[in-house]
Formats: sequence, structure tokens, C-alpha cells
Amino acid sequence: MDTLQALLFIFIVYAIGDVVATATKSIVPSLFVCSVIFLVGFWLGIPETLFKDSLLYDIGAVMITTLLVHMGSMLNLGQLIAQWKTVLIAAGGIVGIAILLLLLGSPIVGKETAIVAAPPISGGIIAGLQMAEAAAAIGRNDLKLMATLLVVLQGFVGYPLASFCLRREANRILKLKAEGYTFQEDEVVEQRELKTIFQLPEKYTSPNYFLAKAILIAFIATFVSSLLKRIDTGVFILNVLIRIDKNVLALILGIVFAEIGFLEREPLNKGNSFGFLMAALMAVIYGGLAGASPKDILEILLPIVICLALGTVGIGIMSIIVGKVLKIGAWMAFAIGTSALFGFPGTYVVSQEVARGVAKSEEEKEIILSQILPKMLVAGFVTVSIGSVVLAGILAPMLTPAM
Repeated sequence: MDTLQALLFIFIVYAIGDVVATATKSIVPSLFVCSVIFLVGFWLGIPETLFKDSLLYDIGAVMITTLLVHMGSMLNLGQLIAQWKTVLIAAGGIVGIAILLLLLGSPIVGKETAIVAAPPISGGIIAGLQMAEAAAAIGRNDLKLMATLLVVLQGFVGYPLASFCLRREANRILKLKAEGYTFQEDEVVEQRELKTIFQLPEKYTSPNYFLAKAILIAFIATFVSSLLKRIDTGVFILNVLIRIDKNVLALILGIVFAEIGFLEREPLNKGNSFGFLMAALMAVIYGGLAGASPKDILEILLPIVICLALGTVGIGIMSIIVGKVLKIGAWMAFAIGTSALFGFPGTYVVSQEVARGVAKSEEEKEIILSQILPKMLVAGFVTVSIGSVVLAGILAPMLTPAM
């Protein structure tokens, strides 16, 4: 297919997905809409080389680490410290997913299937892409397809479950208010823009400047990761610790360099390129659908349902247990855990929808939001942006090639 023609088709589909998601208030995610259109398109004769022909696929594959540097720069350590209980509950939910899938899921759906499923359920696009690549590397195209579909479908479990839990929590908040309880507002800590010798005066900065810094850090992460993988300490545990995945390292370096002031917050936004690069990354995700027949989809559907069910139960068990220890209500703790299934902006949308639906006045709405929104925003970042990427970096090397 002609490059411009392929680009036109892809972005029309993206636009349709955005319109449907907005019209349904994210009940029907754009990921799902686009996946269905692309799948049906492939079955009706759209070339399976669509994403390669558009050149988006190669751009997305190359820029993954740079996008992770960008995501790391968004991390507000001050807010994470203020919301430390939320961080621990969200992390507990991810641990619950991994434990239930590896212990209970492996005997049911197979070890490789459970390993591939855990990170996408714990997060989203990046983790799904990491596991799709790992599955392809061992010759398991069925698991590559599963990783893609998990990213697409998990929101259908996460959104209604989070909404249900948050509604229960909102009603509890209003009941306490009626009894005279005074709530302390959870403040959102502002991100800090540190000025250091590593930043040029504003008049010299340009989109290219911000892009160059983000790509430099991505390059450092890739280079250091490749060096560390060549080191053999002779101690298995140390080898595992130092052989850190380049994606995980890119995320960590993005956090570190933003905190010390070398990297500006959200550099790809300042470089006027975040939207396009995310579109390119999505081409890599949707590329996993090319060549998938209806038979392939049906064959992988049952393992997907089983993995999603086990992962959700794992989230519930661990998040509620950790929440109980930290004296956070079960409904709020479970809602925090479910953020793994959709992340931002879903965490913002669901919180707003619940507050509007439950509150009978603007005052009640603000009280509800003050108690649930900061927690959900932090939870979404911990699960989707950090936890799932780290989990993928740990589990991907555990996959063994098909015999």
C-alpha cells in the first residue's frame, strides 16, 4: 500500500476510535474500537503490511525507550511520597496479579501464557508491547496476539469494576460527612521544574532541544542495559539484578534526570511530538493483529478470559489486604488496584463520573473528588507507567523458545 494512503487509513481509524471513546465517556475504549476496525479490515482485504507501509511501525519500535523517558519525567516524587499508602496498595495489586497468574494460571493455561498475560493486565500499552515482542522472539505468535488483545480488552473489566468500588467509597464518604466527620483534603503536589547548569536559557530552547535530551537519555539507557547484560558475576541473583531491561532503565533514568533538573518535565510535549509518537507506538501494538484470523481469535479467547479473571481476583485480594494493613477502606483499596486495568486518563474520567453521579451538590462532589481523585491518579501512574513495565522486564526473560 502507498505510504500516504496507509497513513490516511490509520489516522482515520484512530479518529473514529477517539470519537467513540469520547461519546461513550470511555466505556467503549478507543483501543477496542480501533482493534475491531483493523481486524475486520484485514479480514476484508486490507494489506497486512498496512503498518509497515505507513512507516509508523518502525518509528514506534525505535522510540519506545524515548517514550518511557518521557513517562518517567512525568513522575512527581513529592506526590508519590504524600500518597505512599496508595503506592503500596497499587504495588500490592500488581504482586497479586503476578502471584495468581503464575501459581494458579500456569497449570490452567500454561506457564508461557501466564507469564505473557501478567504485565499487560498490570498496566497497558508499553507492557503489552514488551510481552508481545518477547512472545514473538520465542516463536509464539499466538501469545503475541494475546498480549495485544489483553491491552485492548482489559478496560472492559477495569472501568465498571472501578466505578462500582468508587461509588461504594463515595457513599461511605457522604455518610461520614452526614455524621459530622471533617475530611482532610488530599493535596496534589505540584511538579518541580529544577533549573540547573544542564538547561539552556529559554531563548535558546526549541522542540529539537527537548527531543535531543530525551533521545540522549533513551540512548544511555539502551547502551548501559546492553553493557550490563554482558557482565557475568558468577552469582545468579546478582546477574538477574544487573541485567535490567532497557525499557525499565529508560523509565528509571527519566525519573532521575527529571528530578535532578537535567530533563524537563514531559519533554516530548515540549518537543511537539508526543501525540505523533504515541500514534506510532499504537501502530506497533495494532501490528500484532495483522494476520490474525477469526479462528486465531477464538482459540486465544478462553485463555484471555481466564487470565483476566485470575488477574482481577489477584488485584482484589492483595489490594484489600494491603489496604487493611494501612487502614484504607476495602472499596477504595480495590479501586486503587483496578487502576492497573486502564490507567490515566481513565482514572480521572471514572473519578469525575462517580463524583457527579453520587453527589447531590457541588460541595459533596468536591469532597468526594478530594478523597478519591489524587489516589486514583497516583495509582494509575504506579501501575501502568512503572509497575507493569518493571514486571515485564522481570518476566520477559523467563519465556523459553518453542521447541
